[in-house]
Amino acid sequence: MPRPTRRRKPYIVVFCEGESEQAYTDFLKKEFKDVASIKRPSATGLFEEADGKFKKDKAYRDYAEVTDEIWFFFDVETKDIGLWNARMKIIKRLRALRKKPGIKVRLLMTTGCIEYWLMLHYEMYTPPIQTVAEKQRVIERLLSKEPNYQKGDTATTARIAQNYPKAVIHSKQTVLNLLSQGLPGLEDTDERNRWLCQKCLTFSNVYEAIEFLTSLQ
Repeated sequence: MPRPTRRRKPYIVVFCEGESEQAYTDFLKKEFKDVASIKRPSATGLFEEADGKFKKDKAYRDYAEVTDEIWFFFDVETKDIGLWNARMKIIKRLRALRKKPGIKVRLLMTTGCIEYWLMLHYEMYTPPIQTVAEKQRVIERLLSKEPNYQKGDTATTARIAQNYPKAVIHSKQTVLNLLSQGLPGLEDTDERNRWLCQKCLTFSNVYEAIEFLTSLQ
């Protein structure tokens, strides 16, 4: 009887806006190493960074055919509203780097600051998070839960991230809440993602990445 072939682990490349997103990605890489191969560039950077890497860097360009997913892990802020069309052009180019099936591109978005996503590991709440003062209140609330937190601190971020099952529940609720505000739907579509990016209401959809990874276990 022939031995069953071992399924290849999905190969995922994650582009992060900041050091805290990188630290959280490193947690996911370690936590789900048995079911997925996760790579991230050493430098921060999002859409233009990815476009350049897959055009010019052999370490990315030559692996396009085995790249299953590309993730962008970033904050949604009002200053970025006008960038949607330019970003979509890059997203479409990245999808087309591999044929049948194309590369899946996920936008892992959190309103205002990454600390809101981290706070959802402890509790459900949906404050406004656009001004500097509003973001600072979220950070202070996180510090009340984890006093040692600092941006980019791998150990502290990993300690927070251990609560990801709770964060999945809370963050999914933040997106569900937006249906009453006009969100086109829950499914990961370009139309939905544009709405989330341009409305800048309070939410995090990072749970979608974790649900995908846990589905592989």
